[in-house]
Amino acid sequence: MTSNRNRSLLIAASSLLLLGGTLTACGQEGGMEANPAGGGAKGGRPTVCLVMKSLGNEYFQAMQKGAEAHVKQRGDLDLKASGIQNETDIDGQVAAINGCITDQAAAIVVAPADSRALVAPLGRAAKAGIKVINIDVKLDDGALKAAGLDIPFVGPDNTEGARLSGEALGKALGKGGKVVILEGNPGAANAQQRKAGFEAAAKAAGLEVVDSKTAHWETDEAYTVTGNWLTSHPDVQGILASNDSMALGAVKAVQGKPGSKIKIVSFDNIEAIRPYVKDGTVLATVDQYGGEQAADGIDEAMKAVKGEQPQAWVKTKLTVVTAADLG
Repeated sequence: MTSNRNRSLLIAASSLLLLGGTLTACGQEGGMEANPAGGGAKGGRPTVCLVMKSLGNEYFQAMQKGAEAHVKQRGDLDLKASGIQNETDIDGQVAAINGCITDQAAAIVVAPADSRALVAPLGRAAKAGIKVINIDVKLDDGALKAAGLDIPFVGPDNTEGARLSGEALGKALGKGGKVVILEGNPGAANAQQRKAGFEAAAKAAGLEVVDSKTAHWETDEAYTVTGNWLTSHPDVQGILASNDSMALGAVKAVQGKPGSKIKIVSFDNIEAIRPYVKDGTVLATVDQYGGEQAADGIDEAMKAVKGEQPQAWVKTKLTVVTAADLG
């Protein structure tokens, strides 16, 4: 009897030790300790988080598809892709980054909704040993310096791309043409760069910029802003839209004004804008190859995971797209 009692006590003690070890392991998995190279690995493959902006935007849908196809082709990593509800959902991106930290991903590839607000959570990721690569929208250099971070950028020259797009409008309208600029999120570097590129094109062509407002990359907001302009600036002749989603809103507003001959140029070359490029409503857009950007970002992230030094700026390609290019 005593022997059976001792045996039961021994089994209970062993169970408690096993449970304690399991709880400890779970606690470590969700922690923010330094992440070894290849962290988040499943079956020996590292996990790379792709954190994008709004998946309601066709551009980021294409980016995700391009990333998934590239990862399938590589076959040496697992991809965790996520987007946010809308273009200003900064908290959603912060939550996604925190999730990548909790999951102990090996790397994060991020297209930030805001160039300054995402620096702090990305700093936490870097401190946890996660490799970080910035794509699409450049993180703010001053904020990175203040945080002591050196995060490589994979993306295009947005200023030059917008300048080339705006050049098409300048040629169509000629000197003295009155234009307006639809800006992206004020906190995003690419919004600032595209505005600067449009302004440079307008100055070179002798266009008059009569107004410039943000529509936060959103179609519905751009429709409202453009509609207001058609009332306050009835003589406007051209619109420089900082992305195709806003250009679609501008097109809708312009088409609601009978007899309007307002011309639009834009940026992104999403599928939905191409019919308007073909019929001349949109004179030009700029393809910045979002899928390829994500693929290049993933490649740089994997180099970093393997201990290689990524390039400070992998400059990705831009192509101006007009009706002639679409046939």
